[in-house]
Amino acid sequence: MHMKRRLVAAGVALGVAAATTGAAALTAQADPAAPSPAAAEPVTWTVDGLSQTEVAELEQLGFDVAHDHGGEAQIIGDQAVADDLRALGHDPEFFDTVYKDVAATAQQEGTYYGGYRTVDAIEAHLQDVAAAHPSLARLYDIGDSWLKTQGEGGHDIYAVCVTAIAAGDCEQDPDSTKPRFSLIAQIHAREIATGEIALRWIDDLVAGYGTDAATTDLLDTTEVWVVPVVNPDGVDIVASGGDDPVLQRKNANDSAGNCGARLGVDLNRNSSYEWGADSTNPCAETYQGTTAASEPETRAVEEWLRALHPDQRGEAEDDPAPADARDVFVTLHSYGEYIIIPWGYTENAAPNDARLRALGEAMAESNGYLVGTNGDTVGYSTSGTTDDMAYGELGVAAFTFEVSPDFGNCGGFLPAFSCVEDTLWPENRGALMTAAQAAAAPYAG
Repeated sequence: MHMKRRLVAAGVALGVAAATTGAAALTAQADPAAPSPAAAEPVTWTVDGLSQTEVAELEQLGFDVAHDHGGEAQIIGDQAVADDLRALGHDPEFFDTVYKDVAATAQQEGTYYGGYRTVDAIEAHLQDVAAAHPSLARLYDIGDSWLKTQGEGGHDIYAVCVTAIAAGDCEQDPDSTKPRFSLIAQIHAREIATGEIALRWIDDLVAGYGTDAATTDLLDTTEVWVVPVVNPDGVDIVASGGDDPVLQRKNANDSAGNCGARLGVDLNRNSSYEWGADSTNPCAETYQGTTAASEPETRAVEEWLRALHPDQRGEAEDDPAPADARDVFVTLHSYGEYIIIPWGYTENAAPNDARLRALGEAMAESNGYLVGTNGDTVGYSTSGTTDDMAYGELGVAAFTFEVSPDFGNCGGFLPAFSCVEDTLWPENRGALMTAAQAAAAPYAG
């Protein structure tokens, strides 16, 4: 096992935090067979019995709260982070490793951590797919990353449209003939399996047209749009660690000050829809940015969604999308094995809750994930998220997949690369196919 990059809970002022939190020592759940982690190695700790206020305080202080399961928080960090938690009156217990074993085989150029592709390799692959399948795939530049807007390198953000292309297909115009399924991945850079799943979805579609009946029917009737990497600057940071990927979640915007390894804005708290109830600490992993849609990556995705999907829903929170509304949107995240439906920003049920749950359950027949709102699944609310924007503004049936389990070689943010091909892609292929096949009438039934 390699010595890993040390993660410090940026912004934690222990004297102030202890006074404001005032929590009693808490009992945590841990894996009884787990090894004792090295002092400088980031791992996942559990802290049990937390209130939502206490979880929010830890996030605001800069702790990396990966999950909160009804008061049992999973927090990523090294032994120093565990010591900081103890100083606040908590009792962290080791739960799981973050880094999994990397196969001792030579990796191809353009890969890291056992085979995951770099941004440059992903871009080259998308260009190859579009060139090799001109009747099925078109590639679009939909915007720029933060570093590119600053003239500091960076990347374009790419979307690919896959369909049996007829006149008028694959245009960025919401008045399309075919219904549309749209998907994004790696809006959080360290959720590395999601980009690989998105790439396999693209490859599976172009390979299956004309040979697989279900794929052929889908592409004859539906446009499938995919953005494999929303956050390319962040993925560059992740991949810079090689076999020890950097746990970068946010984009590369460092304009808010010196956060060290915790720089950036959380692009899934920066969306323009119901923005503003998450962290205002620039060093927190859920930092929402200075204003709604402040980040170029956020604006690129939102403008792309508006260009694909017609506005089918009223402005009030309780305005439902009509029964004949079309289109489905999925955003891939890690981890937890959930299919999450709107709303994220409130505990109120979405006006199309029943139909969203029904389609979610149909998808879950393939991957076995738990279907529900944030309250039903992860246990906390989120503001400024992409799925809330797609459903809330446009009426698109929107879902978040949290792929991979909490624990084990295929769990967490950095599953072993072999898990993508062996487990994570196969279990989600059918779910994505179900979602895309429902694009013509997701609320019908």
